[in-house]
Amino acid sequence: MVAVIQVACLMLFAVLLVGAAVQDLSTMRIANRFPLAIVTLFAISSSAGVVSGRLPVSSVAMAVACTVPIFAVGVAAFAAGALGGGDVKLLAAASLFAGVTRIFDFLAITAVVGGVLGIAVLAGMPVGQAAVADGATPRSHLPGVVPYGPAIAAGGLWVAASIGLN
Repeated sequence: MVAVIQVACLMLFAVLLVGAAVQDLSTMRIANRFPLAIVTLFAISSSAGVVSGRLPVSSVAMAVACTVPIFAVGVAAFAAGALGGGDVKLLAAASLFAGVTRIFDFLAITAVVGGVLGIAVLAGMPVGQAAVADGATPRSHLPGVVPYGPAIAAGGLWVAASIGLN
């Protein structure tokens, strides 16, 4: 029964990540319900694992301990205007599932996909004479934001897949 609960939580985690990514792409916002639901799924999955004896409490504590600095850095990035608030919350929530063993891979995949998204956004920037024809600098033509939800979802989906394969 515990395995069924944990697999269901992983599947719902994946669905929520995709939903958050789609919403971010279409509205440039991530509703609070996505990270809140992911945290709830982590709590359910972890509780089931601890109660059954399949997951040590220390592993859950380490997953939470890994999430705290990620959230703190995310808040600093939000304050600097580099990330949106929804991105910060989704990143922290998804990192819970990554835990200690997958956190670096999660962050690396998220960063690489985020970089690709950034390049894709920049690819739409006017260049050459068109960029400065109106007297503005090329920097003023840069889009203000990049939807980072899809990058976080890519990292989280990798985590879900790698957990499911074990």
